[in-house]
Amino acid sequence: MAEVLVYVDHLDGVVRKPSLELLTLARRLGDPVALALGPGAADTAAVLAGHGAVRVLTADAPEFTDYLVVPKVDALQTAAKAVSPVAVLISSSAEGKEIAARLALRTGSGIITDATDIEPSDQGPVATQAVFAASFTTRSRVTRGIPVITVKPNSAPVETAPAAGTVETLTVSFGDQATGTRVVARTPRAATGRPELTEAAIVVSGGRGVGGADSFSVVEALADSLGAAVGASRAAVDAGWYPHTNQVGQTGKTVSPQLYIASGISGAIQHRAGMQTSKTIIAVNKDPEAPIFDLADYGVIGDLHTVLPQLTEQINQRKG
Repeated sequence: MAEVLVYVDHLDGVVRKPSLELLTLARRLGDPVALALGPGAADTAAVLAGHGAVRVLTADAPEFTDYLVVPKVDALQTAAKAVSPVAVLISSSAEGKEIAARLALRTGSGIITDATDIEPSDQGPVATQAVFAASFTTRSRVTRGIPVITVKPNSAPVETAPAAGTVETLTVSFGDQATGTRVVARTPRAATGRPELTEAAIVVSGGRGVGGADSFSVVEALADSLGAAVGASRAAVDAGWYPHTNQVGQTGKTVSPQLYIASGISGAIQHRAGMQTSKTIIAVNKDPEAPIFDLADYGVIGDLHTVLPQLTEQINQRKG
C-alpha cells in the first residue's frame, strides 16, 4: 500500500493533537509513516503507533534545537527520498507552513496550505480549503511532484488505530544553510491553564463590545467553565485589552474549533477570515444588525455582560 509521510509536532516526546489528526487523514490515503525529530523523538513511537503509524522515523541532533527550520527541512527531505510517499502532511502552524514551503521548493512539488479536509482520488489527494477570507470553499490537488499539504488543526478527529509503529533511525546530512539562523535564547510561555488557541476544541472570543481589559474576566470565566481557549478581535487587541498572541483574524491566528463563541464582536471580514471554518458558531451581541449574525449558527441579541455570566453559571451548575 502507498505510504504517506506525516511530520510530527511534539515537545520532548509529547505529541501535539494536530499531529494525531494528521494520522487520521493520512490513513485515508495510505499507510502513515511518521517523522519525529529532536529530543524525545523516540518517545513518540508508542503514541504514533497507537494512532496508525506503520513506521516511525526518528532523528536527533543539536541542529534541530539550536537552529531554525532549515535542519528540519533537511530531515524531511531525506525522509521523503527514503519513503517516496504519495503525500507529505504537515500541521498548519507558522513553522509548519514554512517547513512545507521550503520542502516543496526543494523537491519541485506543488503545495496546498491550510487544508480543512483531504480525500483520496485516482489522480492524487484532493484537499478542501476555505479561500478569500473563507468566503469560498475550493477542492484542489497537486499535479506536480509529491503533494505537500498543510492542514488546519481540528480538521479531523483523533482516532486510535493500532499499527506496527516500527521505529527506524533516520540519518540526516545537513546542508550549508542549516546553521544560518541560531536560536540564542528561549523564554517559556506563561502558563494559563487553558488550551493552545489554534488547537482548542472550543474558543470563546471577546471584541470591542467587551468594553475594556478588566471586563474580559467574563469572557475568561465562560472559557474556563467550558475548558476553552480565549481569543480576541483585532479591535480588542489594538486597544490593549488582551495580548496580541490571542488575536483571531486575518492578521492574527486562524482557528477552526468545534465551537466558537463570539462575544461583542461585530463580525468584520478581518475577523471572519480567522474563524469562519469553525464547526458551530454562537454570537452574542446587543446589535441585532451586527454582521456576525449572518455567519452564526446560533445568535443571542443581548448584553454580553448579562448573557455570559448567566451562561457560565448554568454550565457550572450542570457540571456540578
